[in-house]
Amino acid sequence: MRKLLILFLVGCSANSFSQVVRQRTVLLMGSRFDITISAKDSLSAEKYIDECIAEVSRIENLLSDWKSDTQVSEVNRNAGIKPVKVDKEVFELTKRALNFSKITDGAFDISFAAAEKIWKFDGSMTKLPSAEAVKESVKKIGYQNIILDEQHSTIFLKLPGMKIGFGALGEGYAADRCKELMMAKGVPAGIVNGSGDMNTWGTQPDGTPWTIGITNPLNKNKVFAVMPLRDNAVTTSGSYEKFAMIDGKRYAHIINPKTGYPATGLSSVTVFGPSAEMANGFSTSLMVMGKEAGLFLINQFHDLKCVMVTDTGEVFGSDNVELIPNKK
Repeated sequence: MRKLLILFLVGCSANSFSQVVRQRTVLLMGSRFDITISAKDSLSAEKYIDECIAEVSRIENLLSDWKSDTQVSEVNRNAGIKPVKVDKEVFELTKRALNFSKITDGAFDISFAAAEKIWKFDGSMTKLPSAEAVKESVKKIGYQNIILDEQHSTIFLKLPGMKIGFGALGEGYAADRCKELMMAKGVPAGIVNGSGDMNTWGTQPDGTPWTIGITNPLNKNKVFAVMPLRDNAVTTSGSYEKFAMIDGKRYAHIINPKTGYPATGLSSVTVFGPSAEMANGFSTSLMVMGKEAGLFLINQFHDLKCVMVTDTGEVFGSDNVELIPNKK
C-alpha cells in the first residue's frame, strides 16, 4: 500500500482563461483514481475523463492478477508448467519491471506477489515471526526465475507456485498511458493520479504550473515544501500509516523481497520523473534500500529527483532537488 504525501495547490479561476477544469474520482484497478482534465468546455472535459477511465479499464483487463481471465493470471497459472504468450504491451512492461529488479539488486520484484502474508499491520502483531517462517514466506520470490522470450513474446515462471503482480507499477503505467492518450488528442492539460502514482501535463488555465505540497508523514497536517510540476510524474511510497511496533521498533508494511523483513529507516520516499511507472519503481525500491543506498542510486539518474523522510522526521533530497520552503 502506498499513500500519497502530496497535496495539489490549484489557485486559479479556470473560466477566466477560456479553459475549464473538471475532476472525477473513480475506483479502478482496485484503487482510487483521481482524473483532472483542463479543456475548452465542461462537456469536452467530461468526455476526456470517460476516455481515461476506459483506458485504465483496458489495462486492468490485461494486467490484473486477481481477475482469472487476464494474461497475467494465465502466466501465474502456468508457473513451472509452460511459457505463456502475451501481448507485446504486457511483455514490454514485464521486461521493464525486470530491469528495475536488476538495477536495484532485487529491492523491486514483481514476483513478490507470491509472498506468504505472515506480517500483520493492523495493530494485532506483538512479536516477530520466526526466522523460519520469514524464510519460507519468500521462497517463491525471485525475478531471476522469470524467463522472457522476446521472439515468441512469452513469459515463463520457472518455479511452481510463483506469481507476478504489477500492482502499483501497473497503476503508474495506466497514468502514463492516459497522459499519452490525452496529449495525442490535443488535451492541453491534466492530472491522472492512480492511488499516488501521478502524471501531469500542461499548466493550470492561467499558465502557472500544477503545484504540489509535500507533507511530513510524522505531521500530516503540515506541508514542509512545495514543488511545481512541469509535464512530469510523481509517486510517493510511505509506511507511516501501516506499520507494526514490536519491542519499541517500527516495522514498515513495505517488505524487502530478498529477506522477507520489513523495510526500516524511511517513512516516505517521493520520486519525480518522466513517467509514473518509473517513479513508482524507484520510490518502492528506495524505501527498501534505505537512505544511503537509495540516494546513491537515484543520483545516477539525472532525470529523476527524490525527497526522503526518515522515521525520525529528517528530510533528505537527491542532488538535483530544489525544495521551496512552505511559508504558511
